[in-house]
Amino acid sequence: MADKVLDTILLLALPASGKSEVRRYLELLSPADRSKDFHMGPNVQFDDFPYVHVMRRIDDELAARRKGRIFFNSSDKPFQNPRDWGTLTALLNDDYQDLLSAKTAAPASAAEHLCDRIDAAHSAVGGAERLKLLDAATRKGVSTALEKECRDLLDERRSIQGLDLTGKTVVIEFARGGPHGSPLPLPEFYGYRYSLSQLSDAILRKAVILYIWVTPEESRRKNEARNDPNDPGSILHHGVPLEVMLNDYGCDDFEWLESEADKPGTVTVEAHGKKYSIPFARFDNRVDKTSFLREDQKLWKPADVKAVHDGMKGALDKLAGLAAAV
Repeated sequence: MADKVLDTILLLALPASGKSEVRRYLELLSPADRSKDFHMGPNVQFDDFPYVHVMRRIDDELAARRKGRIFFNSSDKPFQNPRDWGTLTALLNDDYQDLLSAKTAAPASAAEHLCDRIDAAHSAVGGAERLKLLDAATRKGVSTALEKECRDLLDERRSIQGLDLTGKTVVIEFARGGPHGSPLPLPEFYGYRYSLSQLSDAILRKAVILYIWVTPEESRRKNEARNDPNDPGSILHHGVPLEVMLNDYGCDDFEWLESEADKPGTVTVEAHGKKYSIPFARFDNRVDKTSFLREDQKLWKPADVKAVHDGMKGALDKLAGLAAAV
């Protein structure tokens, strides 16, 4: 087996499939075990869920001020404009670029700064600025209400900015899909085909994909099981509204991407005027192996830990071999 530390892993799956639980398991492994069994260096992890949460918070603050919502028609509805899947991807590009940069943002208002970033990300995928069009009093009120949450996000982002990534593994998590019953390929803005094509060259030329495989039905079951309404901003315990699960994650297009790939063991991504063959491997979680990882570590059963560890090891061994052959 190739002795290779994986550089950038795209951790993809439907909601509640086990992505965040797997990230937690990776964080708790010793560096030696993570390197030996999983071909991974110290992890640098991020995902786009915090941005979705902030978008919903902005809309709730706007509604409280009797202003029109910008992102969602209500707190339990899908995006008004599916182009915002690209907005999220552009924000991930920003986060990755900041890993490579020594520059640090020091805005007076973290919420104002994030509003500007969201507008810029939407513009980057062909949309129009929206938050900049709010009247000054409304924007000030929304920013004040969100300042603490946004400051926490900014501080977390700055803590990994400009890191020396030598020997480290960057893990980028996101979920994409389309309406239940959709024919494939999914239309523009939906699914992995679109969002992968919006990732930066800096990500795509180094990336491999770890796909956590569950059915849409299992995704919905696990989403309901993990939902803690008292902790909506939590990575491990947030729930996705049922209408969103059916309309945005009722299916996904990963198997279709595999079937259309130019090379076995990869998915083909067309972006930046060229084609990328991204190696991938599946971690089969159709029979739930990961939900116990949300519990206190003291309650974990050795047999459950072994099932996760062995499944992950098999997938990451495959990825290391594929990456070495590219």
